[in-house]
Amino acid sequence: MEQIMVVEDEASIRGFIVLSLKHAGFDVLQAETGEEALEILEEKPMIQIILLDVMLPGINGFDVAKQVRAWNKSIGIILLTAKIQEADKVQGLDLGADDYITKPFSPAEMIARVKAVLRRLNDPVSQVQNEYITSSPFKLSKKNEQFFKDDQLIELTPTEFLLIETLMEHEDSLLSRDELLEHVWGTHFGDAKIVDVNIRRLRQKIEEDPSDPQYICTHWGRGYFWHGGSK
Repeated sequence: MEQIMVVEDEASIRGFIVLSLKHAGFDVLQAETGEEALEILEEKPMIQIILLDVMLPGINGFDVAKQVRAWNKSIGIILLTAKIQEADKVQGLDLGADDYITKPFSPAEMIARVKAVLRRLNDPVSQVQNEYITSSPFKLSKKNEQFFKDDQLIELTPTEFLLIETLMEHEDSLLSRDELLEHVWGTHFGDAKIVDVNIRRLRQKIEEDPSDPQYICTHWGRGYFWHGGSK
């Protein structure tokens, strides 16, 4: 049974989320503050996903996400926010969150988002047909979910890994933001900005000059494509 932690300071909202997740068959832990959440994570390292409210007393959700991602690249992080400003969404994704849900939201939407992240975390090795994708100077191992540049390991989150895997599998083929959103996040929730933010994060990790990318290229107004060599 997948284990999920809900971090929300408002008891009524936390209770609604916990109950919905339990009805969906998940093992649910809960925390009221960021500090409590970090303590639970130290004691329960098998937690797979955190549903994390942004506006928390003490350590806010952004700081919690940053600390969690610094020591655990594989845990799923979904931010819960009442804010609708674009900058807040981008900030959370830049810190390594996998997704965000804007309040108010329905139980069905929340469960769908959780299951989509779990699919990325639990992609079975048995489905791997070709273990490696190579595109000089890069090598991607599907089996071990590792990505190398010049034989140096580059740390990626599960979402970043699936995104770059998708691009490399379709080398020199243009993929729209909607196509990437559908393939990587599991379904289209109407906001393709999450694709742009993750592309930018990947460029910062793999490109010599992220402002002039040589590998993850943009076709303005249409989408992105992987170019296996210098332009």
